[in-house]
Amino acid sequence: MSTRPGYSEDKAALGRRLARIEGQVRGIARMIEDDRYCIDVLTQLSAIQAALDKVALGLLDGHARHCRRAVLDVGELDVAWMLSR
Repeated sequence: MSTRPGYSEDKAALGRRLARIEGQVRGIARMIEDDRYCIDVLTQLSAIQAALDKVALGLLDGHARHCRRAVLDVGELDVAWMLSR
């Protein structure tokens, strides 16, 4: 069974996406410091949540395609191993 995570092949893209989200979060911190209008801040928070959801779905897809597949290919479904990941 492979010990590489399912996102290994997309690691660079994932890192870029997370860096972009980090920049958005910093932007919201500046908006708060500048006393920006609540709706503007909430709009940006919604955009960040959507971006994080996209990252999470991509990781889940990679898990389903790679990690679970590797376990099923070996023919062993070790629940303790899966929960430790």
